[in-house]
This record gives sequence, structure tokens and C-alpha cells, in this order.
Amino acid sequence: MSDSIDEVLKELEKEEATITIRSEMRRFSKPVTLVLGLNPKVHDMKSIAKELKSRLSTGGTVKEGYIMLQGDFRDRVKEILVQLGFKESSIEVH
Repeated sequence: MSDSIDEVLKELEKEEATITIRSEMRRFSKPVTLVLGLNPKVHDMKSIAKELKSRLSTGGTVKEGYIMLQGDFRDRVKEILVQLGFKESSIEVH
């Protein structure tokens, strides 16, 4: 019973989360894509990062509440997050 409640809460959080995807320049003029706004208490950020890295064939990491990917993949990250069940209207790309 409690497992089904947890799953419903996770789905609601997916629908209500406001996710921001942006690109930054890091050391040696290398671009990185940051995925912000995921709640680490609700979402398994490591598995989301693993899926993104796998589909984009790039490296990355999970840091203090955000996912960092090597390279500028803003539009493709949005597509993948929508496929993972996040609402397209709740994802902002900068």
C-alpha cells in the first residue's frame, strides 16, 4: 500500500517540478549543460544522470542538487526528460 502511495507522489512531483536546463562555459572554454530543479529527495538523480549520459554518449556527474553534463545538449536533454515522464511545459531551456 505504501509503495503505491510513494509512486503516486513521485508522479505528482514529476508533473509539478520546474526544471531549468542551461549551458555554461567552464575551464578552457568547455561547455557544460546543467539540469537544475530536480528534487533529490523525490527523484533518483543518479539514475536520471546515468540515462542522460548513456543516451548522449557523454560524461557528467550529479552535484549538490543538479546534474552536470559535458557538452551543450540543452535541446536533447529536454527531449529525453519528456520521454522519462516529465511535463514539457515544466521544462525551461536557457
